[in-house]
Amino acid sequence: MPRQLSSYHREVAATNREKILDSAVRLFLDSGYDRTSLARVAEGAGVSKATLFKQFPTKAELFEATVLAAGGSPEAAPIAVPKGDFHRGLVVLGRLYAELLNRPHMVALMRTVIAESPRFPELRDRTFDFGTLPVLATLRRYLEAEHAAGRADIEDSDVASAQFLGMIASSMFWPRLVHGTWSITDEEQLYVIDEAARTIAKRYGKAVDHRASSRDLRPRNGG
Repeated sequence: MPRQLSSYHREVAATNREKILDSAVRLFLDSGYDRTSLARVAEGAGVSKATLFKQFPTKAELFEATVLAAGGSPEAAPIAVPKGDFHRGLVVLGRLYAELLNRPHMVALMRTVIAESPRFPELRDRTFDFGTLPVLATLRRYLEAEHAAGRADIEDSDVASAQFLGMIASSMFWPRLVHGTWSITDEEQLYVIDEAARTIAKRYGKAVDHRASSRDLRPRNGG
């Protein structure tokens, strides 16, 4: 049975992990996957190579952790989603997803994944488990809870989740990934999220709340 670490050693390990990931994201974005070595990452983090290898035995594992770290913080407070209003809950989660897409490094890291993975089999074969990110995990649980409560009829929460997130990302993230100068206003983002939430609520919801109009969030005068 593995020996349990003391609270002190767990804290040290967590601190080292954070320093390693901070160093890794700088190097991956500055030098690319190919020219970033684990030795350079360890040097930049101020830790020994043995310490780095203990947490990340391969560069592919480190890169995967770097991408996931850019979109999640497990220590954050639980996400509060309003109950009893399927559409409103989707809007709350959609806004949090938009914040995730707008985080620093997210676009640059995804460009690196797309550009580098064809050349490096160990990176191409990694499974980036984005479902572990807090917002996405909460969305899946929310869809399942709404189904169980009888407010929605969702046979496959993964499909419904992909549909909802896809509508948001296709308008807010992928154009920015392809066109570096592309932008979308805050008002337009809110409109995209509300429309995606209404589409999902209309498709799966059993008691959709139509009191608010999506026109309230429609961009005005070419905004």
